[in-house]
Amino acid sequence: MILKVCTSLLLLFLVNSVWTRTVRQVYDDLDPDHWSHYTSECPQECFCPPSFPNALYCDNKGLKEIPAIPARIWYLYLQNNLIETLSEKPFVNATHLRWINLNKNKITNSGIERGVLSKMKKLLYLFLEDNELEEVPAPLPVGLEQLRLARNKISRIPEGVFNNLENLTMLDLHQNSLLDSALQSDTFQGLNNLMQLNIAKNSLKKMPLSIPANTLQLFLDNNSIEVIPENYFSAIPKVTFLRLNYNKLSDDGIPPNGFNVSSILDLQLSHNQLTKIPPINAHLEHLHLDHNKIKSVNGTQICPVSIALEEDYGYYGNIPRLRYLRLDGNEIQPPIPLDIMICFRLLQAVVI
Repeated sequence: MILKVCTSLLLLFLVNSVWTRTVRQVYDDLDPDHWSHYTSECPQECFCPPSFPNALYCDNKGLKEIPAIPARIWYLYLQNNLIETLSEKPFVNATHLRWINLNKNKITNSGIERGVLSKMKKLLYLFLEDNELEEVPAPLPVGLEQLRLARNKISRIPEGVFNNLENLTMLDLHQNSLLDSALQSDTFQGLNNLMQLNIAKNSLKKMPLSIPANTLQLFLDNNSIEVIPENYFSAIPKVTFLRLNYNKLSDDGIPPNGFNVSSILDLQLSHNQLTKIPPINAHLEHLHLDHNKIKSVNGTQICPVSIALEEDYGYYGNIPRLRYLRLDGNEIQPPIPLDIMICFRLLQAVVI
């Protein structure tokens, strides 16, 4: 599993390197004599840096409307304005847009002209955080890689809105108004390459249905989740980082081996209602259990392998990989039990 994760991260690094070289090549090919031309076609409300001719900075200008975007622009910064509408007219010539930042405006769904986003065929990154959206905008550009919609008023996800977004790797919906009813079994259908899904700070009471199978990072903090369904993580066999802090999980809401999942390396269960440490897998590296109701810790009981068997295998055997354990904010009294240290030999930090 670690090899697969490393392979995914290496792929992202290589893609980013190719992207960076491509952008730099564009800059190197530019003739300084043309900079005056770039400046002349720059909207007067914005800033066009000569050293970054593919970027247009219109942020923090008090704009209520989007100015005409020049054809050369790849990166468009419009955050921190008073923009209410997204219409097709300003983007008629901007056919090469890769990145649009519209965070912290006043955009509503009714203010988005139908089809304006889907016509941006080359758009990879769309930032619409801190606006007035009540549902995920649709239709979206099929080539999107990141979609950030945090801190809106989203309570509805239109049917099929993600169906064609096969390139999307990151979807951020945290701090909205999503209920369990908004997440149907086919809501995330089509997100075959999604790696990070953030639904923290919503109003969920249940684990969301049908998370894309390739998801590596799942963030569900600050909801009201009480139960982990049996075998829930078998449907997302690659999940590596799992955050369930600030929920309502109790011992009864976790199946016997609910978190005994070999893919999970970082498990965060802080600020819940647990009275004991749930069974974990030997591959787990970081465990956050602070601010629960745990009174004692028994290393022999929570050790994912037999301590006697661990002695037989020695350092190179299947010893637990836990390196960080956080238990503060519980009812545990120091010192740390010796059997904890015997079991988890790789521990580097214990907070108690």
